[in-house]
Amino acid sequence: MTKTTPATAFLRRRNIAFETFVYDYDPSVEKLGVHAAAAVGEPPERVFKTLMAEVDGKPVCVVIPVARELSMKKLAAAFSGKSAKMMKPADAERITGYRVGGISPFGQRKQIPTVLAQEALELPYILTNGGGRGVQVKLSVSDALTAMDGKTADLLASAD
Repeated sequence: MTKTTPATAFLRRRNIAFETFVYDYDPSVEKLGVHAAAAVGEPPERVFKTLMAEVDGKPVCVVIPVARELSMKKLAAAFSGKSAKMMKPADAERITGYRVGGISPFGQRKQIPTVLAQEALELPYILTNGGGRGVQVKLSVSDALTAMDGKTADLLASAD
């Protein structure tokens, strides 16, 4: 089943190869990304979540593994900033054009600086939100970076 979203249309326009996975989105689960990974049959370390944050008051897009947490200190450093904080959900929706739970790093309303967790470089491919709740796209890491016009950085909080 294919589902066209602004993200999948964006990838097609740029001739980026990807595969779409659609699953039943359940907003009641505690960890949506881990649920998405199980729903599409992929290990959580290959499924990445899209977070919207602010570094020194400017919007940034962050893509990290679903089962891991973001380090705000490392995020600020990745953009040569002093401080970072999560963006308010209403602001994230307004800036990206997507609903929370369906925010994709691809095809956002505005071009926003994007950073991908460096752990992705160890993988042959990743899955990330495809622009809708219950939509994932699978693509190579190099294609993801090209489509994001992004960079990689050390972003993750230490795993306890």
